[in-house]
Formats: sequence, C-alpha cells, structure tokens
Amino acid sequence: MSDTTAFTIFDTETTGLDPLKGHKIIEIAGVRIENGIIMEEQTFESMVNPERSLSPEAMQVNHITEEDVCGAQTIDQVLPAFLDFATGSTLVAHNADFDMRFLESEKECCWGYISLPPCICTMRLSRALYPNEFRHTLDAMVHRFNLTPSEHRHRALPDVILTAQSLVNMIEQHALTPEKMMKLAGMAAIAA
Repeated sequence: MSDTTAFTIFDTETTGLDPLKGHKIIEIAGVRIENGIIMEEQTFESMVNPERSLSPEAMQVNHITEEDVCGAQTIDQVLPAFLDFATGSTLVAHNADFDMRFLESEKECCWGYISLPPCICTMRLSRALYPNEFRHTLDAMVHRFNLTPSEHRHRALPDVILTAQSLVNMIEQHALTPEKMMKLAGMAAIAA
C-alpha cells in the first residue's frame, strides 16, 4: 500500500433494508486507515434522526431505539459531516452496495449538492481473495482472521472496526495495492 493511501471504513444502521421503500439511515460511523494503520483515534460516529418510526425488526437487530434517535441531527446535517471526515480517502464498506444505496438515497436530502467518493466492498474483495470459502459475511471474516467481535455487534462503530481489521488482514496477506483492491472488488454501485 502506498504511503499516501487513505481509506475510510464506514457502516450504517437503518430503519429497514430498502431506501426505495422509505427506509432511512439511523446511525453512521467511520474510521480511517492511513499508511496501513487503523487510526482508532480518528473515528466518526453519529446517530441520525430518520424522521420516521423504527421497525421492530431493525430494533431487534441493532438495538437502536426511538429514544436513541429522536434528539439526533437529521441526515442533511450528518451526511456532510461524515463526508468531510472522509475527505481525501476512498470509502470502504462490507456489503458496500447496501450502504451506498442508502447514501445515494439520503444525499437527496442534502439538496443534491453532495457527490459520493468511490467505495470498495470488503465482501467482494473476500470473495475474490478466498474463492474456496463458503461464506463472506463480516462474521465469517472475523472468524477467518481470528478477530474478537464486540459485544455490540450490528452497531455501526464496532462493525466498522471489525471491517477495518479484516481489510488490513487481507491487504497484508495478499500484498494488495489500492489498484489491485479496486480491480478485485470493483466499485460498489451507487445507483439508488
């Protein structure tokens, strides 16, 4: 990895699975990797008021409640702050198509003035690098790299840290350059 390469690993938690059905982001978090080092002191973490009710299914997975988000800033304030945090880096997410669809949908709340940077998908990268493995979920990667999961799994920042640790393992094991990562993983779709 070149000394000037920077990545922002990010994750979102949402009210449901489909932004086209009105589901919204309720939490976003990120951590930077610079010069191959996870900068755990450089994190972004914010709840987001979705201005709609949370589904019981989503609350069961991420344990975020109405009380957690009701006083939070709305996406038109949070998304620009997150993108400012990610400036000068390539975005990385696990199952990036999911998160990028939400970012693409939510950026419309910012009056269309926001453009999203490229995003690499660690799930696609895992499939390319470990084709004989059956599963490529974040939990499977945690097991493969012998990482210690947080007790707060399915919350944005703990999942971001696990994704960052998995990415660093893949980079080190396969001597990946950013260019090779993009070739192997492709860029996540951003079409809503």
